[in-house]
Order: sequence, then structure tokens, then C-alpha cells
Amino acid sequence: MVETLQLLRKVPVFDGLPEEHLKWFLSRSQELRFKPGETYSRQGDPADAMFVVLEGDVQGRGELAGDSVVLPIPAGSVTGTLPFSRMKTFTLSGRAVTDVHLLRYPASLFPELVQKSPELATRLVGLMSDRIRETTRFEQQRDRLAGLGKLSAGLAHELNNPASAAKRASSQLRDLLKRVRDASHELGKRDLTSAQKAEIEKLEASLTQASIPHLDPLAVSDLEDQIDSLLRSHGQNDLWQLAADLARRNVSPQALEQVFAMLDPDTARAALVRISTSLEISGLLQEIESSSSRISDLVRAIKEYTFMDQAPLQNVDVVKTLENTLTILNHKLKHGVTVKREYRGNSLFVNSFGSELSQVWTNLIDNAIDAMSGKGELRVRAYEDDNSVVVEIADNGPGISPEVLPHIFEPFFTTKGVGEGTGLGLDTVKRIVRKHRGNIQVRSKPGDTCFQVWLPVAGADQK
Repeated sequence: MVETLQLLRKVPVFDGLPEEHLKWFLSRSQELRFKPGETYSRQGDPADAMFVVLEGDVQGRGELAGDSVVLPIPAGSVTGTLPFSRMKTFTLSGRAVTDVHLLRYPASLFPELVQKSPELATRLVGLMSDRIRETTRFEQQRDRLAGLGKLSAGLAHELNNPASAAKRASSQLRDLLKRVRDASHELGKRDLTSAQKAEIEKLEASLTQASIPHLDPLAVSDLEDQIDSLLRSHGQNDLWQLAADLARRNVSPQALEQVFAMLDPDTARAALVRISTSLEISGLLQEIESSSSRISDLVRAIKEYTFMDQAPLQNVDVVKTLENTLTILNHKLKHGVTVKREYRGNSLFVNSFGSELSQVWTNLIDNAIDAMSGKGELRVRAYEDDNSVVVEIADNGPGISPEVLPHIFEPFFTTKGVGEGTGLGLDTVKRIVRKHRGNIQVRSKPGDTCFQVWLPVAGADQK
């Protein structure tokens, strides 16, 4: 008893309490010892006791929101349920890591504890508050990582598409450069007049510089047949691939007729091969340029979205942050969501922690997309009203039910399954908005759900 009393005094929650309170607590507690690997409480069992770890190390182990969790619980810790806690079942299993000496205090005796030692009860309530804060921090960190993982996966896909296109185009260029060299060499062996050379170069330049209109597959097929017939009429019976290439570039049969009008069949063949190959090279270069530009735009958007290399607190262009967020979420938008923008005002700036503001738009836009099941109309508005920048994110989904609407900003409230959504949570959104001295409201009915965020205009408090 004396040794256990001395160990209990070393537990921070019990340090300094009157000896009579400590002895009373020991008289109501069960003294237990466990070997490494033994379990003193199991996840899901009724939360019917508080545990005081006097000696040894234990672990809290189990599944939380689909994740495996292992939490170290060293000697001197108080775990299990606590006075005034709403815990119904143990959230984790308690398992001994070393030889463990602990006390088990029944939860049924908490009312007696509160009456006998109010100071101990107060300390335990404070411990419970610390536990709630730590759990909240852990949940938020886990959710942010989950959200970052989803965004990263989407961005990886968005970056991979143009990168793969550029790589594929670069690979095809090698064969085309050899073909255009061979065709140019063949033309070089021909005795061409200056006028003929100029006409070939003029036609080649006009075709490579011309913009390519979008043609439906049926129109391309018809044009290919016309070009193939023209080539066959001039004895070129094996240039079906060339006919297909020229048709995709919308080359008119009349332009090709000019080549046969001024050149003999063999020279015209070499000229057409070079022109067709030049067109293919031009198309691949445009594809590489477009892909590189897309990658560059995404990298820029990521840097601006995260406010990389920028001061954490600064005047932020709200419209720019909205557009960067739409770029980041393009992988979810492009499969059936129409975005309607309405930005009123040239300088919608707020004094903001920019990366946090990006989190707000990401959550609201991502929720809207999910509400519409990835297909519908997303409306993004921004305007100034009464020294505030107002941002509206709206969708034409089924709406939020009246039963759910009052709870959507509550911590840990969600209607989504595990692993769905960005994981940021509307409670996080609300806290970020309030941190920026703003306000967020929502209205919803079938076909029209709108989140409205009010933020003070930069410098408004100095006006």
C-alpha cells in the first residue's frame, strides 16, 4: 500500500493532493499487473473504468476511421474513460508493452470521486479537455493528409497526361525527321526550277501555318477518300497513309492538284511526302507546346495555390485564388461540370493567410462537385458589398436536407463515407473564415445550394 501510494504521488494528475484523498482513491481502485502483450481493455467494450499507469509502458491500439492507430501511453498517464466523459465504449485497446502496474477505477464511482475530491475531479476534467484538443488535432491532421493525398492524386493525373503526350510526340518526331530528310534529299536530286521550288515552299508554309478546324470523323473520312482518289488518278496508288495524314490536317484536294500541275509524278510524290511530313511535325510541335504550357500552368497554379515562397499574411486577390483552385480541381470538373463565373470588380483583395483561403475554396468547390455527382452546373461569383468581398459557391445538385442543414458546420459531422471528399471539413472552413474576421452562410433547396463567404476588404478597417 505504501509503495503504491508513493507511485501514485508521481502521477502528475495526483501530485500535491492531500494524502487522505490519495488513500481514498486507492481504496476504491483495483491494483492490476500485466505482462508484455497482455490486454487490459479492448476496443468496443463498454467504457466502464479509468486506468492510472503507475509503472511500465502501454499502448492504445485499434482502428479509427479506417486507419490503424498506435498511441504510446507511458507511466504516469491516466487513460480510459474520465469523469463527465460521453465515451460509451473504449475507442482503442490498451495493451502492455513492458511489465505494467496500473490502477483500475470504476466509472460507476465517478460521482463519489467528484464529491470526495473536487480538486482531483477538476484536474481530470482538464485532462479530458487536453485529450479532446489532441484528438481534434490528430483528426484534423489526418484529414488534411487525406485531402492532400486526393489532391495530389488528381494533380499527378493532370500532370501525367500532358507529360505523356509530350513524350509520345517527341518519340514520333524522330521517325518524321528522318522521313522529311529523305524526302528533301529526293527533291534535291531533281532538276527543279526556282519557280517550282518557291511554289513547293509556299504551299508547305501555307499549310503548316494554317489553323486546323475541328472536323467530325465522317468529314475526315470523306476528305480522305477525295484525296486518295486524286492521288490514284495521278498514278500514286500506295499513298493511302499520306491521304489519311493530309485529311486530318484538312488539306484540300485543290491544293494538291497544284503540285501535280507543275511537277512530274515522281517529283510530285517526293514533294507531297515532304509536305505531309512537315505538317505532321508541325502538329507534333504544337502538341508538345500545348502539353508543356499545360504543365507550366499547373505548376504555377500549385505555387500560387499554396502561396509557396510568399509571406503567410498578405493582401490576396480572391479571384486569382478561386481560379487557381479551379485549375487544381480540373480533374474533377472536366468530366461533366460546367463552370459559370461572375467576377464583379477589378480589385477584390482581402488580407489573408493565402494558403488557408485556398483550403476554403477547395472544400466548398469539391463538396459542390460531389453533391452533383460530378455532373451539373457550378456557379462561382465574387463581388464587393459594404466593405466586404463576397464569394458564392453554388451548385444545382439535389440540395441539403432540412435535417442535415443545421449540423453541417459541426466538428466531425459528415455525410460522406470514409476516404471520400477532401477531408478538410466544413467546421475547418468556418474556423478559417472566422480567423479572417469573416462569416459564412448557406442556403439550400433542391437544384440550388449556395455557400456565401464574407471577408473584409483589405484595408477596410482603416477606411
